[in-house]
Amino acid sequence: MKVLMVNPLKCDGDKACEIACSFEKTGTDNPADARIKIYGSSGGIKFIPRICLQCQDAYCVDVCPTGALGTDNDSGIVCHNEEKCIACKQCIVACPWGAIKLEHTGKSVIKCDNCGGDPACVKVCKTGALQYVAPNKFAISKQRETAEKRLQNYLSNNT
Repeated sequence: MKVLMVNPLKCDGDKACEIACSFEKTGTDNPADARIKIYGSSGGIKFIPRICLQCQDAYCVDVCPTGALGTDNDSGIVCHNEEKCIACKQCIVACPWGAIKLEHTGKSVIKCDNCGGDPACVKVCKTGALQYVAPNKFAISKQRETAEKRLQNYLSNNT
């Protein structure tokens, strides 16, 4: 199983991921219908990509009165069945990450489904801020990166 990982420190805010996502899902380049959203920020992080985190115990699934949201047991992806959706917005309110929203007509909600295992947003992310990886591979990479930084700090302070 792979997960969509976000590194906001690498995000340059070009929003190519939003356009690729909307085109993949709707055939148009309308960022309003993208399942990913890039937000500007103040402070050290300039841009923050927001996506569905595919929560293991998803609040959105729990509150959906029609069963339009459910978790696929094989992939762990929280799936959305548009035909069952009544756009009651309970999932939007329940999502602690703000990753579910109404599509531009307001007739249904939209959320990321990792493009069935081949995320369009990752393909166009030239900075590597978005990656689709096995969680253990990503963890090892981050651990190695942290160790290298600590070693460099140690060497620069002790030479």
